[in-house]
Amino acid sequence: MTLKRIGTQTVKLENPPSIISTASIVGPKEGEGPLKEYFDMILEDDLWGQESWEKCESKLQEEAVKMALTNAELTESDINYLFSGDLLNQIISSSYCARQLSMPYFGLYGACSTMAQSLSLGAMTIDGGFADYVACVTSSHFSSAERQFRYPLEFGNQRPFSSQWTITGSGAAIVSSTGNGPFVTYVTTGKVIDAGIKDVNNMGAAMAPAAVDTISNHFKDTGYTPDDYDLIITGDLGFVGKDITSDLLKQEGYDISEVFNDSGIKIFAHKEQDTHAGGSGCGCSAVVFAGYVYKELLKGSLNKVLLISTGALHSPISTQQGESIPGIAHAVTISNSKE
Repeated sequence: MTLKRIGTQTVKLENPPSIISTASIVGPKEGEGPLKEYFDMILEDDLWGQESWEKCESKLQEEAVKMALTNAELTESDINYLFSGDLLNQIISSSYCARQLSMPYFGLYGACSTMAQSLSLGAMTIDGGFADYVACVTSSHFSSAERQFRYPLEFGNQRPFSSQWTITGSGAAIVSSTGNGPFVTYVTTGKVIDAGIKDVNNMGAAMAPAAVDTISNHFKDTGYTPDDYDLIITGDLGFVGKDITSDLLKQEGYDISEVFNDSGIKIFAHKEQDTHAGGSGCGCSAVVFAGYVYKELLKGSLNKVLLISTGALHSPISTQQGESIPGIAHAVTISNSKE
């Protein structure tokens, strides 16, 4: 018998785990944006002393976890499980990070939804009594993502205005069975939604229907309304996807406009930094959550947040074969109260 499940897609955690620390590391471009004061480390270059962008991305994850552990006054041996994922083939950034860390490891792939996915699974693992401490981390890198999904940087192709700028960065969180919060109180797991979008330069439009489905079902399952949240923040819909999501939710009777924002919009000054539709990538919601959202919760400027990380579940092969782009969105309620 399921005792903690409510509605069709949501679980209410009986003993809400506490997020006891976070860490965020970003690249130079992200460090020039409006959230720069919230990040724990800003790189001077996008290689960070490594031989390749891919090795740099793996180092981003490793150092973000170590920094979060230091902030929590824990060691690697204290962690029962590491939940991590990234965008690259066979999630190599995460696996090569886990190679350096002495932790039992679950590798995740949810595309850019991975931060909320890792927090969901980590929180449920603790609430289920299977762990006392888990580490949740994800990353992305502009140059490694461009190389895999689009064109070589040397090609210098024209970027359409619907395109987004993949975040170079990693965000990590340590989730604990004890602590004073913020707490993960609800988890709403998304369904794969495919609106038939095939344009890889329009990720916002591809992911928006999944965000709408998850957010609306979260409200239906929990009985909450937009007024119950100080902030509803999506992962990386950008300007295009955010507008679509807001409009479609209004059609379903939910006006979230007063509390709605998007990590891909907040992280850049898009006109001054020429990021077109905004930021994207696994690292987008990860660093905005681990930096901005978490620190505002600690200050009490925010008390209840719905974090929805959004992902486009495509690959270079599926794109080349003319497939459409399925979307996914996972949501977690993070609150200063256990209610």
